[in-house]
Amino acid sequence: MKLLEGKTAIITGASRGIGKGIAKVFAEQGANVAFTYSSSVEAAKELEKELNALGVKAKGYQSNAADFQQAQDLAIEVLKEFGSIDVLINNAGITKDNLLMRISEEDFDKVIEVNLKSVFNLTKAVIRPMMKQRKGSIINMSSVVGVKGNAGQTNYAASKAGIIGFSKSVALELGSRNIRSNVIAPGFIETEMTAKLDKATVDSWRKAIPLKRGGTPEDIANACVFLASDMAAYITGQTLNVDGGMLT
Repeated sequence: MKLLEGKTAIITGASRGIGKGIAKVFAEQGANVAFTYSSSVEAAKELEKELNALGVKAKGYQSNAADFQQAQDLAIEVLKEFGSIDVLINNAGITKDNLLMRISEEDFDKVIEVNLKSVFNLTKAVIRPMMKQRKGSIINMSSVVGVKGNAGQTNYAASKAGIIGFSKSVALELGSRNIRSNVIAPGFIETEMTAKLDKATVDSWRKAIPLKRGGTPEDIANACVFLASDMAAYITGQTLNVDGGMLT
């Protein structure tokens, strides 16, 4: 029995990196997948094909999670196309790192809008169908940086810490409707973005992690599968650090 058989999941920002890893593992576990992307049309088409080949229903939507109306429209479309929305994974995010002295107002606002407001937009868009179904699992992607802060990332840390407070509040509001809201805080995850970084820097990061390696998108995806599945039926309002022991 696949853990997500018959469930429909919306995954934002899934054309690459962690989002793509989650989409693939969800499809392998039997979930139908509606995923969003912002600009990578080719990568999205490729992923759609890959997921459909696993025997589930999958569709990519070009949608900006930071835009309130687009988020509402997306939920309506997915409901029409798939018949239910059982899982929402808010994964879309950006960084615009700089020391506070040098961060522009625009770079602060943009990161808050894409990383934090998008979580509000999509969560608000799915709660009505979830309340009707009397079940649902919302999983929001924070970061170890949202838990402990990081120099040069005040905007990113603020957005990711905000996600934790938001998710706990949603858990309190919607628990009586059997809708669960949890957070995953990834540590250093190796994706195509980190592959471009200086090798010596990456090696020093790996050495500082108790498990002595960076995480993979699959490591994050497996945690998402657990929180999305009925195995986590009594877990809500929690933050799961998937970081190889970084915050230990």
